[in-house]
Amino acid sequence: MTTNRHARDDIVTAYQDAPTRTVVADGVTYAYRELGPKGGIPVVFFVHLAANLDNWDPRIIDPIAAHRHVVAFDNRGVGASTGRVPGTVEAMADDAVTFIEALGFDEIDIFAFSLGGMVAQALVAKHPGLVRKLVLTGTGPAGGKDMDKVARTTYWDILRATVTRSDPKEFLFFNRNTTGKAAGRAFVQRLEERTADRDVPVKLTAFRTQLKAIQKWGRSAPGDLSAITQPTLIANGDNDRMVPSILSEDLHRRIKGSELVIYPDSGHGGIFQFHEQFVPLAVDFLGR
Repeated sequence: MTTNRHARDDIVTAYQDAPTRTVVADGVTYAYRELGPKGGIPVVFFVHLAANLDNWDPRIIDPIAAHRHVVAFDNRGVGASTGRVPGTVEAMADDAVTFIEALGFDEIDIFAFSLGGMVAQALVAKHPGLVRKLVLTGTGPAGGKDMDKVARTTYWDILRATVTRSDPKEFLFFNRNTTGKAAGRAFVQRLEERTADRDVPVKLTAFRTQLKAIQKWGRSAPGDLSAITQPTLIANGDNDRMVPSILSEDLHRRIKGSELVIYPDSGHGGIFQFHEQFVPLAVDFLGR
């Protein structure tokens, strides 16, 4: 293993200023960014379908990094990370563990969104001792109802976005009413706040492989979520078209002691639309 990670006296407090670094493990170069005060248990962010390092909302990540050491990364084959995207969620979880261990972490909190939440569930099932707390947003369990329809919804919304020359996330993550359209535009604008050292775009082959992995996850046998004993915060909008909101309720029922928040008049990106309300909850949950 080699790494260009080095100690710094100055603390990066804004995600848009966090330098992109790399660590090499098992022949794969993983790209990552870190910010916030070093020390303690880090919060590792697991990103969504077809997303790279540039897809994290600074209004979510910056307030958490004000209190905690935050790490975001590109998993194998995504963005600036080398290698091929695995064909299953479980293999993605194995790669995430390889990355986490390469940075020398033996215990982490996970903040996960969408596909990232599926990877987080697979990871904690296999490596329960690695994870202290879980934040699962816009996601669902293996074998979840209608999870395998995400591909159809995704391709349809990409088409709609192309016709209107919009970012697909405006359709995929937000309701197409006045409130949702405004929230979607604001979210996309926030993602553009970082102007330097942008990540490598996600390749079409990587996107398609991830999408097939989600379909497999949706069609697989349900996992034993009662085995998740970590404190878990679950959040979503009430009208998630990608990963049906009812699956957040399913996670809540099956993960003992979990907390659930569902935001009204919002979709897959409910936590981004309601970031002002959600962030204090997440900071409090992670800080307990």
